[in-house]
Amino acid sequence: MNKILEVKNLTKKFGDFSAVDNISFDIHEGEVLGILGPNGAGKTTTIQMLLGVMDATVGEIKYFGKDFKKFRSQILKEINFASTYISLPWSFKVYEILDVFARLYEIPNRKERIKKLLSAFKLDHLEKKSYNNLSAGEKTRLVLTKAFLNHPKIILLDEPTASLDPEIAIIVRDFLKLQKDEYNVSILLTSHNMSEVEELCDRVLILNHGKIVEQGTPEMLIKKITTCHLELTIIDDKQRATEFLNAKEIPYQLKKYSFTIWLDEENIAQFLITLTDEKIKYQEISINKPDLEDYFLQKIGEKND
Repeated sequence: MNKILEVKNLTKKFGDFSAVDNISFDIHEGEVLGILGPNGAGKTTTIQMLLGVMDATVGEIKYFGKDFKKFRSQILKEINFASTYISLPWSFKVYEILDVFARLYEIPNRKERIKKLLSAFKLDHLEKKSYNNLSAGEKTRLVLTKAFLNHPKIILLDEPTASLDPEIAIIVRDFLKLQKDEYNVSILLTSHNMSEVEELCDRVLILNHGKIVEQGTPEMLIKKITTCHLELTIIDDKQRATEFLNAKEIPYQLKKYSFTIWLDEENIAQFLITLTDEKIKYQEISINKPDLEDYFLQKIGEKND
């Protein structure tokens, strides 16, 4: 499979501070790579260097096997970027904005391309509306529409569904899957929505303090955690259950009658037997296995200790 993006030893320093510290990764054709990290981890700085908005202190960036510094103008025609946090011309109408960008990209059959994307992102009824009169979610969708105008081979997405209603977020995710599956578009994605990352991403990098602290498939990372969330509703025996958990030093949270208890999956059956032996009755039970958010919080917590 062809490498669409190659990043080697990428570093960005501001004085003595390293915002991005010697990171290397690649993205293959049709692959979705997620970059996760807490605020200040270096995600935005990395994207800015990948777009050429900011120069790297050290390191190499290649798109399609070509050095980004040498072939920047050529490469930028085949990539694109979208973020919840950028703005478009304030007084322009939706269609006008897209038409301007389509002309800049020299898109063939630009009217048909604009109409197709407006329909895909459920914006076709807003094409005559001014940008400044759009909602936050509509602006986000318009930015995404603009970003796909030039049929990018790779697109960099910064929090693409952050301001969207759940129904629209599903539409956006389905569109991204279609671009990947049918057109082999490569995607670099940052998101704080861990379920979204699990759904979309083939691989994940976790950044912290400018360094890559972990990488792998979402499934591989999740398997590294064995702790489950055991949810129990205990009403009549609430006090006795609290005393029992405290005595056994079992970690838990309590909200009214709902106990959230952290246990290794292999210990859950014995724990429930022990509750029965202690004559502690529960009314409801659910077992939630670990997810990517659990792993992320554990990994970031380890690095920040």
